[in-house]
Amino acid sequence: MEIARIQLADGTTHYGSEIGNQVYRIEGDLFGEFHQTDELLTPTKRLAPIQPTAIFCIGLNYKEHAEETGSALPEHPVVFMKNPSAVCNPYDPIELPRHLHSDQVDYEAELAVVIGKPCKNVSVDNALDYVLGYTCANDVSARDWQKFHGGGQWVKGKSFDTFCPLGPILVTADRIPNPQILPIRGILNGDTRQESWTGDMIFSVAEIISFLSGSTTLLPGTVILTGTPSGVGMAAEPQRFLKPGDEFTVEITGIGCLRNSVIAESP
Repeated sequence: MEIARIQLADGTTHYGSEIGNQVYRIEGDLFGEFHQTDELLTPTKRLAPIQPTAIFCIGLNYKEHAEETGSALPEHPVVFMKNPSAVCNPYDPIELPRHLHSDQVDYEAELAVVIGKPCKNVSVDNALDYVLGYTCANDVSARDWQKFHGGGQWVKGKSFDTFCPLGPILVTADRIPNPQILPIRGILNGDTRQESWTGDMIFSVAEIISFLSGSTTLLPGTVILTGTPSGVGMAAEPQRFLKPGDEFTVEITGIGCLRNSVIAESP
């Protein structure tokens, strides 16, 4: 099923099953029993397909990306987190921070995993059984705050408002039985900057879930960003960071295109 989260003209929010250009209301609990109804919805706005309970992210998880940053391949997944309030809807703008200023805001096209049921100490073999579905993500990163101003932690540079675009839909796990065969692209103003496939991951989706769930409960609604391929703006020559007027698209075959423009934060 392709699940959209939408807003109607009356301001109410609903989950819907997207079939072609039509959206049918979903009834029930997305993390329990749910089903598609025959009620046709007319969206006025498309929202991020999930409101995360937590956002875990994996750094340096594509071999070529580790190489372009001059980093050794990690022995264990490199884990950091984003504030759930950083979530940005499809087609809403990414805001470049101006109150805490950054001129080094970068893009990172990523596959996002949504956990569907409580998950703790799961094996690699069983890890995918806990996945509700997959969506596109952009791990927007203020590199100066990530590297220099965050006290040695990445979280601040990763957690500014709008720094976690998600969408446009959530594709349920039954539609993607093998998440390691998906082509992924990052496109800046129509120019493909990132182009790879999820098979280049150092740690697979199943390995990531198993690792994160070790002695730790992953709640339903947990979103996991699984790392970005090579081609980020920080590694370009010359470096190419986001600026007002840009548009960045994350494209993952089988899921869709997540597109966001870029503006400066209002004073």
